[in-house]
Amino acid sequence: MAEENFDIAIVGGGVSGVYCAWRLKQERPHDKIAVFEASNHIGGRLLSVRPPDIPDMVAELGGMRILPAVQPLITRLIADLNQQLPQDQQIKLYDFPVDEPQNIAFLRGVYLRLADFTNDPAKVPYQLNFIDQGQSAGSVIVNAIEQIVPGITNPSLNEEQRRQMAQQAEFGGVPLYKQGFWNVLLRVLTGEAYHYAEDVGGYDSTLCNWNAADAIPWYLSDFGVSPEYKGFSNGFQQVPLTLAQLFQQLGGEVRLESSVSNIVSKGDGFEFQVKGRTIAAKSLILAMPRRSLELLAVTSPVLQEIQPLIGSVTPRPLFKLFTTYDSPWWRNTGYASANAKGEPTYVAVQSGRSVTDLPVRQTYYWPKSNGQPATQGHAMLLASYDDGDNTGFWDGLRAKRRQPRGAGLDVAPLADPFIGEDDNVQRNELTWHQYKAPRMMTEEVTRQLTVMHSLNYTPKVRNAAFRDWGDDPYGGGWNSWNIGVKSWEVKRRIVQPTDLPLYICGEAYSDAQGWVEGALQTAGYLLEKFGVLPFH
Repeated sequence: MAEENFDIAIVGGGVSGVYCAWRLKQERPHDKIAVFEASNHIGGRLLSVRPPDIPDMVAELGGMRILPAVQPLITRLIADLNQQLPQDQQIKLYDFPVDEPQNIAFLRGVYLRLADFTNDPAKVPYQLNFIDQGQSAGSVIVNAIEQIVPGITNPSLNEEQRRQMAQQAEFGGVPLYKQGFWNVLLRVLTGEAYHYAEDVGGYDSTLCNWNAADAIPWYLSDFGVSPEYKGFSNGFQQVPLTLAQLFQQLGGEVRLESSVSNIVSKGDGFEFQVKGRTIAAKSLILAMPRRSLELLAVTSPVLQEIQPLIGSVTPRPLFKLFTTYDSPWWRNTGYASANAKGEPTYVAVQSGRSVTDLPVRQTYYWPKSNGQPATQGHAMLLASYDDGDNTGFWDGLRAKRRQPRGAGLDVAPLADPFIGEDDNVQRNELTWHQYKAPRMMTEEVTRQLTVMHSLNYTPKVRNAAFRDWGDDPYGGGWNSWNIGVKSWEVKRRIVQPTDLPLYICGEAYSDAQGWVEGALQTAGYLLEKFGVLPFH
């Protein structure tokens, strides 16, 4: 017999899990609802920590930004939450720059500025044809996409119209969804152009062989426009922390360090195990990525029956490594220029990112909490942001995969004003040293940064922290649709894959994979099953 009974049990404390919990509790105040999270924190792949001795910076070891122009769900959610929060607890955003013209590109042993790709293409060490020469990396891919699906880059189209075009499109007489993105790109691009776009773009997995019908509209939503990103003054993790707190205030329960196993169908609902106790629920929501579902399926026959649906996406590796310094040394790697009056001036490297084909791939000059660049005093880099095969390079410089280390004593935890008297959600004490980078990894990233920035000295790292999202139970930083899958059908079916009251949601099975927007999209589909509107 079950020791506890719930109307709705939600497994997973990421954004989709706590968002569903909050909305369901709002509409069903008398239902007994609980969130079970295996880790010791709320947020899933949103993980915001403050570095030692830098109280006005927040390192985003997980998700770090949004695109309001093409992400209406997260934009509206933030607005709704801010209406309910006191002024001093509101979710504040800042402009998050990326490709600043003075920043560095170190590719094939050649030092460039990002502006050189369009202003001085003769310097670019790639054998590009006359069509691609002088184009940015994003423009090269967008132009190729237009050849694959004519008309899809028309700026008058909205996101949904582009998705429908890609779903219905054929290329070479074969439906696009049956082909890989890499495969079709190389039909219209030279190999050099492809490597140029991959190296300069900073990501490997975005151009790899995933479902072309999904990859094309996905790519256009991010890189097909002049993106205007927003970052979070108090960290992106503030969003799920706020949702969890509002859920608790309504009487919901959040249980951390509560790993679920052995899910079985029982009567009209389910039973499962948590810490050796049997718990029953009339409805069960699994707000989890693919790898987490696979791990849970080992002990849960009810999930083994839907393995083909679970396996319709592939987890993609993602790695982040932050380093801190006594001063923002990268400002000295700028260059002399002339202002509008022809007067000499110095243009500092101080914000956005630089790129390289070295394993660090992308380096972001991290801003303060108000979005302003660090100009003096202690400063921080997102020293390496990479994916794909490059994550394996860093894996060779760490100890065997293990649980995060215990917290250090010299660290400022992420400020969390959202936890009230109910302590079911522990204070967010995930701290920098729980993810401390080993010495060999720190030394290697320093070596590559020194080469990338053409320094004649070695910057001294104060502290370094990393997160490899390929570790279990996540399996990857994001998920992509497999070739041959009709995602527009699967994303609806997997929400309730059987006749049982079992539901699945999360970024993995959405149109916006890799974004919180995707988590909210699938949460909305799930809430429809309960007769609840995503927003009220």
